[in-house]
Parts: sequence; structure tokens; C-alpha cells
Amino acid sequence: MNWKKLLNDNRLRESTRLTDSRNEFESDYGRVLFSPALRRMHDKTQVFPLTADDNIHSRLTHSMEVMAIGYSLGLDILKNDEFVNSTGFPRSELERIIPIILQSSCLVHDIGNPPFGHFGETVIKNYFKNLFTEDEKLGDNKKYNLTEEEKGDFTLFDGNAQGFRILTKLQVLDDAYGLNLTLGTLASYIKYPNDGDKNDDVLSKHKRGIFQSEKKYFEKITSECGLTNSSGNIRHPLAFLMEAADSICYLVMDMEDGFNKKWYKYSGLKTFFSETDNLDTFFDFLDTKYPGEELEVTRVVKFRIEVIRRLVSLASKKFIDNIESIYAGTYNCELIFDCKLGLAERFQDFCKKHILPNREILSLEMTGHSVLSGLLKFYTDFLFYDDTKYTKKAQGMLSNSIVRASLLENDVKNFDELSHYYKLRVIVDYISGMTDQFALNQFQKLSGQKIN
Repeated sequence: MNWKKLLNDNRLRESTRLTDSRNEFESDYGRVLFSPALRRMHDKTQVFPLTADDNIHSRLTHSMEVMAIGYSLGLDILKNDEFVNSTGFPRSELERIIPIILQSSCLVHDIGNPPFGHFGETVIKNYFKNLFTEDEKLGDNKKYNLTEEEKGDFTLFDGNAQGFRILTKLQVLDDAYGLNLTLGTLASYIKYPNDGDKNDDVLSKHKRGIFQSEKKYFEKITSECGLTNSSGNIRHPLAFLMEAADSICYLVMDMEDGFNKKWYKYSGLKTFFSETDNLDTFFDFLDTKYPGEELEVTRVVKFRIEVIRRLVSLASKKFIDNIESIYAGTYNCELIFDCKLGLAERFQDFCKKHILPNREILSLEMTGHSVLSGLLKFYTDFLFYDDTKYTKKAQGMLSNSIVRASLLENDVKNFDELSHYYKLRVIVDYISGMTDQFALNQFQKLSGQKIN
């Protein structure tokens, strides 16, 4: 594996930025930090939809924490002399490249997620499965003339692929290159280098991570970063660290959020985790140093800090230990889950048993289903209506910047000139980019539930 290619600082189009003291990857971080799509994540669900509790994580606060963990992982692997020497870069140069790439990719790892969390992805997928199934029954009179590959972009909709589209197309200024990030940063973001069918047996193909609309950009990135071999496209090594940072944060911080919502007590956590990874000794230490009910919050925070420390250490070690198979594209496991009955697995079990089935979450996810399905139906019905009086009104409700981005990438002048695929693409771009509250408000207005 050639790190000169992996850390490719070229862009999708040649940069016109004025040079300054930053390297290209540090410039990427600034572009990401100031992007409108990142700001909108403050009102998008992490696990607890539409919550008014300021102590509970949004997508933005989650992503900021993932960024911090990703930075730590980048510094950790650079402590290994053998790894550093294998890259062909001096350590001092790598310290200004790898950690900052991880900061950027971690910060935007959820930027394409729709409203109402991961359940929002499920709603979008199922809506289009039903839409295309019903359309096929119309035979020659069907409305949506898409190829099977194009249909898959909707029936296999995923926030990772939508995020790649946002970064490369939708954060439009004056052309169809989005934020025009470096190839190295974009490659590190791509968790699923797959533009075809999903394959549950191959980690990098668990989901469709690239839409047909961004396939040319994807091919340029994989080619110039050296991320293809005889078996196909492979992950950038740093994507494994970005994935680990995400998993560490959502597993551990969801636990803390549930505690803050008083769904369980510290004693319940202690009972569940005591026999995992020798944590019983650590719990004894906490009980001795921070005794009393009034310090229960302190014990939970200290528990969270210790667990993150252990998982970061595990991820760094697994990355270095398996670097050759990562280079070859044969490593097929998440770093923190690469051990039998380990700490990460135990946290996953805890979330499944004590957080995700909670009635509050389930109820609000059902609200999300109604909102997203309703918005999708409104826009697909109206934008493909035979009467242009309806289509023009629906077009006027769309985001001007999203429509403009699609017109630019297709080199056409108006919405009516777009293919059916790109009209549907605009609908999903618009709705998936909404915040939870904006989506709810617009659904209530369009369904006649409120006027203002």
C-alpha cells in the first residue's frame, strides 16, 4: 500500500485557494467546519428524536465527540515506529496529516443522515420499495423509468452515500464539486466503497456507500488513491479508525444519555458490566473514591472515561496488528469488535436491551415514519403530476440550492429538463437534509395540520 497515494492532496478539481500556512488537509477541515450541512446537524437525531433535553446528544455533538476520538486514534498509531517508517513520511509531517484527516472524516461521518436517526433511512428505503413496486404494475404507463442500478440508490438508501453526495455535490458554490475536498480526505470518509448490491458477508459492502450520481468521482478517488485490487474496491485504512471512533462514541455515550434520562441507575450499570473486561476492580475503585448517591453521576462519567480509554487502546492495537490485511483489503471486522465477547459487544448488548426498545424512542420513531413518508408522498405525487399547476407549486417549495446543484451537475437550465432519476434525487436530497423540527413543521403545514 502506497501512503503517498493514500494521503493524496489533489482535489476533484484543481484548487484555486490562496496558499497560507495550512496544508491541504488542514484546509479541508476548515471547509467542513464552516459548511451549512454541518450546522444543520445540531437539530438532527442521534438516538433520542425531537428531545428538548439539552444534555442529550444530537448528531452534531455526537460528531464532535467522534472527531475527538478520531484525533486520538491518529496520534496513537503514530507512536508506532514501524508503522511510521513504512509510510515513507517523517513523523512530524504525518502528525499534521493523519490526525487532521481523521478529524475531518469523523466530523462529517453522519452528515448525510436524514431526520429521525437511522430509522429515517429505513423509512426512505421502504417508501421507494413500495413506490417502484406499485409503478411496475402499471406496465407501459409507469411513471418512473429508472434502471435497476438507479432504483437501488433509493431502495438501498444510506446516509453514508448521501453524505458523499453532500460533500462532493450539494454544498454548491459555483460548480458541481461541493466542498472540493482532497481525495485523501474523501477516501477516508468512504466507509462502504460499494456502488452495487449490499453483501452482509463483506464489511465494506454491508451497505451501498456510493450513488450512481457520484460514481465518476468515486472511481477517480479509488484510482488515484490506489484503493483497487484484483478483488475490487477496498477501504482506505483510515476509514477503519473513523468507524472505530464512531462506534466507541455511540456505544458509550448512548449509555450515558440513558442514565441522564433516568432510565437506569449506576447500580444497574455496575451489575451489567462488572464481569466484563475486569471492570469489577474498576467499579470497586469508583465506589471507594466517589461514595454516596450524590456522586452517582461522577461514577458514571468516570466509568465512561475509562471505557473510552480501553476501546481507543484496543482500536489502535488492532489497526497496527492487522495493517497488512487492511492494506490487502481482506480485513473483515470492525476494529473494536475484533475480539471474542469483548467490551464493545457487551455495550452493544446493553444498548439493545436497555435503550433502543424504550417506549419514548419507539414512539418518536413512529412520528418520524409519518413525517418522512408524508413528505416523500407529497413531493413524488406533485412533482410527477400530469397537471403543471401542481408541479410548479411543488417545485417552488424545494430548496433552491439543491435544485441548482442538480442543474449544474446535469448541465441543464431548469427542473423539467432533469431525468426522472434526478428529480427523485432532488426530492431525497431535500428531505434527507432537513432537520427533525423543520421536517415536522413542513409535514404539518403540507398536511393541513397548521397554517403558520
